[in-house]
Amino acid sequence: MKFLRFFLIFILSFYFSNANAEENDKRNKITKNLRCLICQGQSVYDSDSEFANSLKIVVDKKLEEGLSEDQIYEYFKIKYGEWILYDPSLNKNTYILWLLPILIFLIGGAIIYKSFIVKK
Repeated sequence: MKFLRFFLIFILSFYFSNANAEENDKRNKITKNLRCLICQGQSVYDSDSEFANSLKIVVDKKLEEGLSEDQIYEYFKIKYGEWILYDPSLNKNTYILWLLPILIFLIGGAIIYKSFIVKK
């Protein structure tokens, strides 16, 4: 009987610790993708400012309410604008941000091609 009680407690504690770990992973992923508006170049996850700490609390509350990751990002986009996300979605305001690296790569490749390959 003691063994069964011990085994049941062990299984339950393992289950709840796993649930907490998954919740912390989700929280960390979301806060790493949110930009701290006070600290330049830092995510909310890395920052220790009051603003970042308040956003961490809001993320925890939204997760407890059952909101998905995308719903939480949408909430912050509405409240603070697209700039708060480190990984903005592709839309009419951000298409240059997404296409500029490809354009630079293609222009650089054309210059290298023209300089080295065409001269031979």
